[in-house]
Amino acid sequence: MESDTPKSRRAEILIQRMCPIWISLGCGRDDWINTSVCNKKRSDESINSLQEKGVASGEVKETTSVQQVLLSACLSCDGCVSEDEGQRISQQNLDDINHVLAINKKCDTSKHKILVVSVCPQSLPFFAVKFQLDVPAAAQKLCGFLKSVGVHYVFETTVAASFSVLESQREFVQRYRRKHHDANAMPMFTSSCPGWIRYAERVLGSLVTPHICNARSPQQIMGSLVKDFFARQQKLTPDQVFHVVVAPCFDKKLEAVREEFYNSILETRDVDCVLTSGEILHLMEQSKVTVEEVDSAPLDHVFGETSDPGVTRHEGRGSEGFLEHIFKHTAKELFGLDVQEIVYKTLRNRDFQEVVLERDGETLLQFAAVYGFRNIQTLVHRMRKGKVPYQLVEVLSCPGGCLSGRGQAEGEGGRPDRPLVQQMEEHYSSLPVRLPETSPEVQRLYQDWLDGHDSPRAQQCLQTQYKNHTQPPSHIVNPDIQW
Repeated sequence: MESDTPKSRRAEILIQRMCPIWISLGCGRDDWINTSVCNKKRSDESINSLQEKGVASGEVKETTSVQQVLLSACLSCDGCVSEDEGQRISQQNLDDINHVLAINKKCDTSKHKILVVSVCPQSLPFFAVKFQLDVPAAAQKLCGFLKSVGVHYVFETTVAASFSVLESQREFVQRYRRKHHDANAMPMFTSSCPGWIRYAERVLGSLVTPHICNARSPQQIMGSLVKDFFARQQKLTPDQVFHVVVAPCFDKKLEAVREEFYNSILETRDVDCVLTSGEILHLMEQSKVTVEEVDSAPLDHVFGETSDPGVTRHEGRGSEGFLEHIFKHTAKELFGLDVQEIVYKTLRNRDFQEVVLERDGETLLQFAAVYGFRNIQTLVHRMRKGKVPYQLVEVLSCPGGCLSGRGQAEGEGGRPDRPLVQQMEEHYSSLPVRLPETSPEVQRLYQDWLDGHDSPRAQQCLQTQYKNHTQPPSHIVNPDIQW
């Protein structure tokens, strides 16, 4: 994004890009849009007219004279993205990090900040493709570049994702054990995708929010880890650290400004700024530096020097593998079964798949992976009818999962760049798998940082709660509309 773009326009562009569900009525894109109607923008008469003409099926003719509407305006008719949120989101750009870098060059050290960048593992394959290197080599080039411009520490967020997976596993087992006396225990929906969370809170409300896992997303656990544990290790207060997350998804900017992740006393956020993979690449282009000119540098670790094996991944297709890890853990914990390999059954399409655990003809577990809002809407319809057979659903708003986030996979005309996505998937799958339970760093942090697995501190730093923020029925878009 150009740094000289006016702030008002920049906010508009960011909001348009934030979610694969931003819409333009009459637009013909299939994978990225929702052709719904915003009640706030139209009279009841025009809504009825549009529905009669096929809005529900996604066919809106240009002759209907419909103005463009973003789903961010449709999720809540009092404004899914408030003016204050829009302002905070628009501040999350390259100007933000350049401002900190400029302050750090000045003589007044009292205003200097330690600049920390945390890179999501789903962003690293993007740089591997762009740099024409393997993922470990690309990670070191990226780290070297960031440090050359003034970043002090560069972390990779797999450790935070491990916490999120482990907390999700623990919560799922607890929910399963109380399913017979708690109507909201099953199904459990994963909580790592901010686009899905926004839709659930603002539109679906109490139908879904009690079912959402309380584990924080990897991004926000990383924010807590950096601003709490790492800051104390460096003898710093949280406001003396400026924390940037590099992510594949624009939605992560909106997640970072949620109120529960803000320290009002110190006036600092767990994550101060989210930049997409594409924005970091643009920073490199602005710096007029080539990959060959950049010195490689190893990624940092919150404990300093460790015997960490390098860049690894979790199981699963290009995301954090919540479904696979929870499935295997539950099979062992509740049924004493060791599941070595998970077999997916494709239902509606590649982005709607299920996994089943059976023993002696009895179905013990039935999970689903549901990606993209067309498939999410199918899931919602089934839930309203009480016909969801799954105990857990891994939900992601981007078709194809996190690697396909619009902050790195958007091609011409706003469509996903399929060849790029395929290359990123190949790079990601080439990484060695490491189970969260086997990470010495995670186990050490549970003790040194959190005072144990079930401590109040662990709950404070690793968990949150998702709430019903829906408006009265007359003020919200119909969540049953077909996409």
